Amino acid sequence: MLGLPSVPAFCLRPRDPRRGAVLTLTFVAVVAVGAFTGCWDREDGAAAAARSDAPAPGAPRAEGTADREAVARAAAEAVAEGKSGKKAAQEVVSRSGDRWGTVYDRGEYAAFAEGLDGHWTGVGVWAVRAQDGMITVDGVQPGGPAARAGLRAGDRLLSVDGHAVTGLAVADVVALLRGTAGTPVVLNLSRDGADLTETVLRERLSAEPVTVRQLAGDVTVIKVTSFTRGSGERVRAAVRAAPAGGGVLLDLRGNRGGLVAEAVTAASAFLDGGLVATYDVRGEQRVLNADPGGDTTRPLVALVDGGTMSAAELVTGALQDRGRAVAVGSRTFGKGSVQMPTELPDGSVAELTVGTYRTPAGRSLDGGGITPDVPAGERAEERAVTVLGGLGVGP
Repeated sequence: MLGLPSVPAFCLRPRDPRRGAVLTLTFVAVVAVGAFTGCWDREDGAAAAARSDAPAPGAPRAEGTADREAVARAAAEAVAEGKSGKKAAQEVVSRSGDRWGTVYDRGEYAAFAEGLDGHWTGVGVWAVRAQDGMITVDGVQPGGPAARAGLRAGDRLLSVDGHAVTGLAVADVVALLRGTAGTPVVLNLSRDGADLTETVLRERLSAEPVTVRQLAGDVTVIKVTSFTRGSGERVRAAVRAAPAGGGVLLDLRGNRGGLVAEAVTAASAFLDGGLVATYDVRGEQRVLNADPGGDTTRPLVALVDGGTMSAAELVTGALQDRGRAVAVGSRTFGKGSVQMPTELPDGSVAELTVGTYRTPAGRSLDGGGITPDVPAGERAEERAVTVLGGLGVGP
């Protein structure tokens, strides 16, 4: 959102990249609640095996990824010439074809991490960058400053405080939207061919990533909007509190990702240990395992759609492959690449793709997304309840 974690989408506080890596599933093309930001997926513990140690010379680099050494060298040369290291690094990343790679300055990276704690300063808009370079509003946080100003999905953002944003990297748009709570930001938009100008006050925003409600027939709906800090344990608590013998609808629709460690914890609520996903970092395979002790018998349906991304896809793929859940809805987004941070000479941070995730059955999450077991459109929840009925839940 124009305003969610200011720098898509949507890790714990980031570790200092000089001291250790934070594994990331980053959807940097999406702007999240509050100031343009990415939908990030970072983990601190579950994939702690991913370190920031430099690979051995000649280590394999996947096609469509940026060369970390080339990015760092470009930044260093720019800094030595008194130029912007961030800008030089971003140019190298853009030329590399690394679809998910991006570069943040110190402030953007700090805001990026803040959003994964579920708090941020911004205006409350989700947006995406289209292939033509236009920034398009993809969603608006209910009750947020952008919603009160009348912004809506489909609006195209032309400028922020007079700065044209067409063609800019999402991280650069985030920087323009960030600021102090209570200060105004002027947004020039295009809607249905007409230009609009709205002045919106930035606010300190927050969101509850996990909500729970009950349906008839002992059906518990657990809605997870993002995997921010603490969300995994909230899912586990909701499962433990659900009526005995009842079923669960795990609603991951519109979930743009978050912390990988939180996603693994959420999956653990329904598994008794075992594999959640594998991932490779520069050709070396690693694993993510569930914690033991989850509920393995309660009927479970995972609700998904085209807005289900990255860490949310990781959870869905694990539950589906292991026969633990029936997936209902529409094909997921298809973001399954791994990003890791590299600190550059000027203090900026480059998030570069280093590998991909796979489900327990070996399916790649990147590109094709996850196909649900039971296709469903607008009445997906109703269809999911019917599926749960077939699993023995309900009157």
